[in-house]
Amino acid sequence: MKYVRIIRHAKSADGAVGQSDHDRPLAPRGERDGEAMRAWLISQPHPIEWIWTSTAVRAQATADYIAAASHARVVADHSLYLANPEAIIDVIRSTPHDVESMAVVAHNPGLTQLVNLLGTEHITDNLVTLGLVLFGFENDWAQLVPGYGHFISLQTPKSTN
Repeated sequence: MKYVRIIRHAKSADGAVGQSDHDRPLAPRGERDGEAMRAWLISQPHPIEWIWTSTAVRAQATADYIAAASHARVVADHSLYLANPEAIIDVIRSTPHDVESMAVVAHNPGLTQLVNLLGTEHITDNLVTLGLVLFGFENDWAQLVPGYGHFISLQTPKSTN
């Protein structure tokens, strides 16, 4: 079984005047939530080995919290910035074959759409900031297709407390 965690970046700060959306950092709440999620992930089965992250500052900061739970390798991919579900699936498919458990850190609305496509049921109307959806797949990453994921859980910063 392969495991994928779909993770929306933590709460970001409001952009400063002249600052691009891509460069917005985490808000203090995002940092607190990142620390809480990191602590929770340490005790979870199927530790994350590989993390794909958007190149946005807030996504990379979130990926760093997630990676600290299991010392996962973090790989930034610009195509994940504001990506649609199909683009995210393409990135997931390029995960190395020997990786058993991985994560994707990116943005809405693409992630909410993705989590509702991967399994056989509707999961959420809105994946909240630092929401984490865990799916299991029986095939290799390269063979990942919508509708074949086994929904396992939905975690949020509030549910990890």
